[in-house]
Amino acid sequence: MRPLNAPDWLVSRPIAHRGLHDAANGVIENTLAAAEAAIGQGFAIECDVQLSADEEVFVFHDDALDRLTDKTGALGAKSAAEIRKARIVAPDSGDAVRGASTDGGPLRHFGRARRAQLQAPIPTLSEFLARVAARVAIVCELKSRFDSDWRIGDRVAALAASYDGPLALKSFDPDLVAYLRLRHPLLGPGGRPCPIGIVAEATYDDPYWAFLAPDQKRACESFDHRGRSEPDFLSWNVDDLPHRTPFFEKALHGLPVMTWTVRTPAQREAALKWADQIVFEGAGRP
Repeated sequence: MRPLNAPDWLVSRPIAHRGLHDAANGVIENTLAAAEAAIGQGFAIECDVQLSADEEVFVFHDDALDRLTDKTGALGAKSAAEIRKARIVAPDSGDAVRGASTDGGPLRHFGRARRAQLQAPIPTLSEFLARVAARVAIVCELKSRFDSDWRIGDRVAALAASYDGPLALKSFDPDLVAYLRLRHPLLGPGGRPCPIGIVAEATYDDPYWAFLAPDQKRACESFDHRGRSEPDFLSWNVDDLPHRTPFFEKALHGLPVMTWTVRTPAQREAALKWADQIVFEGAGRP
């Protein structure tokens, strides 16, 4: 069995979900400002990355630009130059997050006051890493459509190789994690490989997962991919605690367990009982 790569920094600090964002005060998720806010409070940072059509890595959560920018359409269908023209805007507090796609205009969800809150461009991962500059740990989620497109893994691996700071990678897609293990066995700077983890939850019945085939859902729910994914850590849905998967992964394999997304005191209490660290936002802040 491959030795576990789980350094102490991985769960030593609470992890700010998409940075320490506060839309009401103009600090938007996954931006350089949110990263700086987390650093200022001594929190680690979780961020999301995905590829443009010409394979630039951008720090952005949603499939579509609509919810958080003044542009529309799928990020992955646009060139880096097109994406750089988009400007981040503050979402209304009631905006849905998980589905991340809309069917209206770019400012359909925004009140008049928020429409004026145009911010900086969407940052690239290269810019994000340069801004954080090893001051706190980064846990970076690679977005995937579970379609055997490994380009994001290759592009992030190239950036990780030149980043001299604590950086961990994770994905919901076990095959992408397995690919990173196979194609980039020493992923990260020389002599200090990046931990690679799995993001998971108990069930995949949410409409967000409608694109998954039944066998893909079963594999994720049963965690029977671990023989090929061999995660270094587990990032688990806080609403699915307690659960046998994080319990046995920690007890039998020694995996650190972080839990997402802690937004309430009650969730924080559950996380303190069943996990090693929290990925938090809002009222879930420790």
